[in-house]
Amino acid sequence: MLRALGGGAALGALAGCGVPAAYVPASERAAADLSARDRQLTFANWPLYIDTDDDDTSRRPTLDAFTRRTGIGVRYTEEINDNDEFFGKISPALMNGQATGRDLIVVSDWMCARFVRLGWVQEMDRSRQPNVAKYLDPLLRSPHFDRGRRSTVPWQSGITGIAYNKAKIGRELHSVSDLWADDLRGRVTLLSGLDEAFALLMQGEGADITRWNTDDFHRICDRVEKLVAARHIRRFTGNDYIKDLETGDVLACQAYSGDVIQLQADKPEIEFLVPEEGAELWSESLMIPNLASHKRNAERLVDHYYDPEVAAGLAAWVNYVCPVPAARDVLASSKDEETAALAEDPLIFPDDAMRARLAIARDITDEERPELSERWNGIAGV
Repeated sequence: MLRALGGGAALGALAGCGVPAAYVPASERAAADLSARDRQLTFANWPLYIDTDDDDTSRRPTLDAFTRRTGIGVRYTEEINDNDEFFGKISPALMNGQATGRDLIVVSDWMCARFVRLGWVQEMDRSRQPNVAKYLDPLLRSPHFDRGRRSTVPWQSGITGIAYNKAKIGRELHSVSDLWADDLRGRVTLLSGLDEAFALLMQGEGADITRWNTDDFHRICDRVEKLVAARHIRRFTGNDYIKDLETGDVLACQAYSGDVIQLQADKPEIEFLVPEEGAELWSESLMIPNLASHKRNAERLVDHYYDPEVAAGLAAWVNYVCPVPAARDVLASSKDEETAALAEDPLIFPDDAMRARLAIARDITDEERPELSERWNGIAGV
């Protein structure tokens, strides 16, 4: 039922059928911690989201370093391909007060918000995480859904902005409204996912995404609806917008900063824009789900990744916005020129001017989601 309906719809349907609320109180979230005698943990992440050895892709240098330092083995799985799909996979256990078999997971912050609201995630002990306390980027310390980051810690961050082919367009773009220029008709794409798309478009209309309301949302939907009817928007995409940019079928689109860094290696004419009105700073964050049996080991692994040396090694491989600004100095001191150059890339370490234009969007509440999803999905054809 959960998989058929999707995460948010499933919870709404269960509530409507009179099933007891899925919320788990804090007193029922912890299991007996086996960390002291069982030196291991299970860590679920997305594919291609950790550094690997150039000669042996089964080796992960930053994880291997953790095991050497602590003696704690890590069972690492790349099983998260979609937020809602993973939610459907583990929510039956969490809803019924059962362990998921995972000690640490990584999902997008809008999905983290759902876990936090449901009480399906445990607070971390910051006394065991001095690196997190010291080095976490101030921009990421207190999102709307988890004030003070008590239950979540960013794994990597990114920016949703605009990618465009400057050579083919023949000019620089500066704002979201530049996407609607007449000469780009039929050569623009937007992201299809509601949670991925809405914030940047709201910023283009002047809304404060840290405190937006449903009027702001419907205002951008009205604009996008007209652009779809006029065939200005070519289509709505997932990550396949990269192929459209490569082929030149699309000249400008909503895009993620990390994707554009990778694309620029072969297509230097592709630019990434943080619009004048601002762009969304998002994270995919680490969480310890309820009844995890190796909580302390998981907390130690989280803190390991906030050591600037470790964070630098990860950032050099994944090329997303590093949540540890101190890692910049580590990369800058590298004897390898390409690695040192990453320290100057504003899409990995945003400069002050860019940081001033970045904001973390207020998440969509469970009460708002049905109405907003219906409106957006109807426009995007999802």
